[in-house]
Amino acid sequence: MRTITLIVIHCSAVRPGQRSSAEDIDKWHKDRGWKGIGYHYVIRRDGSIEKGRDIAEVGAHCYPHNSHSIGICYEGGLNEKGKKADTRTPEQKKTLRELVGQLHQQFPKALIVGHSDLEPSKPCPCFDVIKEFAEWNPLP
Repeated sequence: MRTITLIVIHCSAVRPGQRSSAEDIDKWHKDRGWKGIGYHYVIRRDGSIEKGRDIAEVGAHCYPHNSHSIGICYEGGLNEKGKKADTRTPEQKKTLRELVGQLHQQFPKALIVGHSDLEPSKPCPCFDVIKEFAEWNPLP
């Protein structure tokens, strides 16, 4: 297994009426010339989890941190007008907390961050991940 030091949360940057399933994201990433979906998990609006890449496989979601991270993407991140917003449904929030909790048990030393924490020019995932998961982030 890879050494995991980061769990990185993303949004798919779609509006409320737009779909972004793992299958959709896989197609978008292939259209960009990648080998397929770069995230390890996708959390749909109904709270269901769709698998992307296997966590044993290096992702393609946050260069240059891919080799030592797991990428989780939630469906949404834009409001009706296309502006960045925390559009997570209650079901997504619940599932994200459960999934991050499971990954934290497996990788207790990994920092839980948002894409924007590693790449400030990106608004993704449109909420403060470090604050939301502060109780699980290892102390310096």
